[in-house]
Amino acid sequence: MLITEISPEEVGPQLLGLQHAAYAVEAEIIKDDRIPPLRETWDDLLAQPLTWLGAVEDGGRLLGAVAWAQTSDEVDIDRLVVDPGAHRRGIGRALVEEVMARAGERRIVVATGRDNVPARTLYERLGFVAQDEAEPIPGLWIVNYAS
Repeated sequence: MLITEISPEEVGPQLLGLQHAAYAVEAEIIKDDRIPPLRETWDDLLAQPLTWLGAVEDGGRLLGAVAWAQTSDEVDIDRLVVDPGAHRRGIGRALVEEVMARAGERRIVVATGRDNVPARTLYERLGFVAQDEAEPIPGLWIVNYAS
């Protein structure tokens, strides 16, 4: 597996399909399918001003991706998606660790579903600390983390 910079235009519908599949798993875990990236269209995804990394296996298949926005003092992980068929292989961890390495001394923030125990466990094992909870959509709770 290779962690490399990607652009949505280059990987095409493979990225949107991966995103929808990954967020469908989260929707099942948190018992709420109102997660905005789950409903995102190709045009919506392209409109996001994000930097992307992909986890690509031999043959070019995209196994996971992470995207973030950044300023001079903060990196905001906007999304982390892993192919449901490739869970438990360290792909999410490798992607987040690469973002952490690229962030240098900058603060890193990320949010995930409050009831998404696998994601919360990943972030906490990587040293992220829960900051607060928020309800961006009535009844949809997230936890904000920072490192």
